[in-house]
Amino acid sequence: MKYVMKGWKEVQEAYKDNKLSAETEKLLKYLEAVEKVKHTKDELEVIHLIEEYNLVREHLLTNHLKSKDVWKALLQEMPLKAILRNLGKMTANSALEPGSPEVTIVCERLRNEKLLKKAQIHPFHILVALENYKGGRGYRGKLCWQPNKDILEALDASFYKSFLTIEPTERRFLIAVDVSDSMSQKVLGSVLNASTVAAAMCMVVARTEKDSHIAAFSHELIPCSVTEDMTLPQVLQKMSEIPVGPIDCSLPVLWAQRNGVAADVFIVFTDNETVAGDTHPAAALRTYREAMGIPSKLIVWGMTSSSFTIADPDDRGMLDICGFDTGAPDVIRNFTLDLI
Repeated sequence: MKYVMKGWKEVQEAYKDNKLSAETEKLLKYLEAVEKVKHTKDELEVIHLIEEYNLVREHLLTNHLKSKDVWKALLQEMPLKAILRNLGKMTANSALEPGSPEVTIVCERLRNEKLLKKAQIHPFHILVALENYKGGRGYRGKLCWQPNKDILEALDASFYKSFLTIEPTERRFLIAVDVSDSMSQKVLGSVLNASTVAAAMCMVVARTEKDSHIAAFSHELIPCSVTEDMTLPQVLQKMSEIPVGPIDCSLPVLWAQRNGVAADVFIVFTDNETVAGDTHPAAALRTYREAMGIPSKLIVWGMTSSSFTIADPDDRGMLDICGFDTGAPDVIRNFTLDLI
């Protein structure tokens, strides 16, 4: 804390005459390395400090990050989430060259189920990284690269392995996906389009929650079987075969009540078409709760919308979500489990 608030000189002064424990000595050497790397332009010294003290990208100066050898040193102990964020950068600066030991390290880690679980990697972390990397250019800025075939294959394999890291909520879900043509739009703040996000969430529920129903809707709701062995392209293809019409976000709840389907959580995926039909979704949910005797929750996710109002603000069992990022699945999970 003294280092953060007062700086390295104050720390040196405060501890110079103290009898120090081994742990404190180790910490002081680490802080000295953090301080030293800020003031050196010597590439070999930077690499030595990274290897000796496990320094990470955030410890380094911008100029240090222009060196591919510095990136190679960082990669040796780089956390999996950091690898996913920096694949494009490391490919662009030739730290990840085809056939190199560094590419082998990345691919092995991406395919390692234990590492995926330990790092709490959600399928969306992989999917966003895959789409970013496959595009060959940064979402913002001018960075460009030629995607590495082995890394693309490892990312694809990692996407399906990452479903095994998700803990089931043991709730009954009804997922309803808008299949209108406008679902091909990019989601706010993401490289993914709305239909891809919805399809991936269907896969999450199908693979982790035993008692779940998945349907597609526009002017009518049609049950849509998504099995555990289906790939993302197969799910997208299945959704694309559903007839398209005007959107009614109350349909999933009305359909469930009409067919006696028990659901603890309804999730409606749409782009920005959240207009209700004759029955407002909030009213439909209240009627469903009374008829079925279940304190069900409703989440309406407008992935390309900047604002809309479906949820009743006085009802803690309703939630509106606008846009998308990789933190959204955690929000849904915590809402489902009454943690928020």
